Amino acid sequence: MSTLSKWRQRYISDPAFKTFKKVLPPLSDTEKEAMEAGSVWWDGELFSGSPNWDTLLDYPKPELSSDEKAFIDNQLETLLDMLDDYQIVQHDKDLPAEVWNFLRKEKFFSLIISKKYGGLDFSAYANSTIVTKIASRSLSAAVSVMVPNSLGPGELLSHYGTKEQKEYWLPRLAHGDEIPCFALTGPEAGSDAGSIPDRGEVCYGDFNGKQVLGIKLSWNKRYITLAPVATVLGLAFKLFDPDNLIGDQEELGITCALIPVDHDGVEIGERHNPLGMAFMNGPTRGNDVFIPMDWLIGGQEYAGKGWRMLVECLSAGRGISLPALGTAIGHLTARTTGAYSYVRKQFGTSIGNFEGVAQAMGRIGGLTYLLESARTLTTTALDSGQKPGIVTAIAKYHMTELARVILNDSMDIHAGRAIQLGPM
Repeated sequence: MSTLSKWRQRYISDPAFKTFKKVLPPLSDTEKEAMEAGSVWWDGELFSGSPNWDTLLDYPKPELSSDEKAFIDNQLETLLDMLDDYQIVQHDKDLPAEVWNFLRKEKFFSLIISKKYGGLDFSAYANSTIVTKIASRSLSAAVSVMVPNSLGPGELLSHYGTKEQKEYWLPRLAHGDEIPCFALTGPEAGSDAGSIPDRGEVCYGDFNGKQVLGIKLSWNKRYITLAPVATVLGLAFKLFDPDNLIGDQEELGITCALIPVDHDGVEIGERHNPLGMAFMNGPTRGNDVFIPMDWLIGGQEYAGKGWRMLVECLSAGRGISLPALGTAIGHLTARTTGAYSYVRKQFGTSIGNFEGVAQAMGRIGGLTYLLESARTLTTTALDSGQKPGIVTAIAKYHMTELARVILNDSMDIHAGRAIQLGPM
C-alpha cells in the first residue's frame, strides 16, 4: 500500500467509517438477508474500483427464441390491436371482457411458468420486451400482465412449492383458470416485510370436518394488484408457534401461504382507484382464518423462510417489471413528443427548433437510449442464470427515476395539451 493510501485510510476513510457507524442504525436480520440474497454479477467488478470493461463488453446480446418471436409478432400484436386505452381508462375503468379472456387463453399470465406445467417459460428478455410493448399502448393492461409474471404465487411455487402444490396450482395458473395476487403491503408497515403486523399461530383446527394441524391467520393488506379479480391469494405474514407444535422455536418469522379467495373468512375489500388507472387494485383482510399447514408455500418445511424466498425471487423480478415500464415511458414519450415538436408550430416554425425544446428533446432521446440499454443488460444477467440483487435494485430505482425526468420534459414540451384527458 502506498504512503498516500495509508494516509487516506488513517485520516479520512477510518474516521468517516466510524462516524457513519455511530449514526446509522444497526442492520436488522431481514436487512442482512436482503443484502446477502441473490448473486454477484459484473457489479462485483464495478465496486472493486478497477472494473474489467472487456468482461462487460463480452456479454452476448440477448436474442429472442423462435417461440418468443412468434408470440410477439402474433399474440402480442393482436392484443395491442384490442386495446383502446382512452376507452379503458376514461369510460370502462377496466379491461374489456374479451381482453381478459384473450390474456387467459393465450397464456399472458404464464410467461414465467415452466412448459412442463403448461406455461410459456419465456426468457427474462422476452418477458421484459412484452411488458414494455404493452405498456407503450396501455399501462393498465401492462400492469395486469406484469404482476402474475413477477414476484407472486407463480414464481414462488415454481421455486419452492411442493410437488403436489406445483402439480395442482401451476397448470391452473398457466391456463388462466386461476388469477393470482400477492399480498405483502399493509397500512402500517408498507412493503417492509420485517415490520408487518399480520400474524399466524400454529394450532389445530377444523378443516373439511377433520381436526388438522394448521395456522390461524389475521391480516390487513392494501394496494394489492389484481386482488379484486383474484381467485387465489398469496399472503406474507409472521408465523408464531407458542405451543411448540412444529418445533422448539416460538417465533418462526415471515412465511408465505397460498389461499383460495373463496375460503371462509377471506375478505376482498372495495377496489382502490390508483391515479385513475384501470388495473385492478384493492385491499384484503382476514381475522382468525384457519388454513391447513399444507397451504404454506413449500409446506411445513418452509415455515419461517418466507423472507428469504421473497428476496431471492425479488432479485429477478425487480429487474424486469418496473424497468420495463420505465423503458416503455421513454419509448412512447420519445415518439409522441418528437412528432409533436415537429408538427406544432409557433411563430412560423416548429417548436422543436426552439433551443429550450431541443434541449429537452435531446434529454428524452438520450435517456430513452440509456433505459433501453439498461433493460437489455439487466435481462442479459438474469438470463445467464444470475440473480444480481444489487444490479436489479439499481435498475429499478434509476430507471423509474429517469422515466420521471423524461415525463417532466415531455409535459413541458406538450404544455397545455399535456393535461387534457379527453380527445383533442
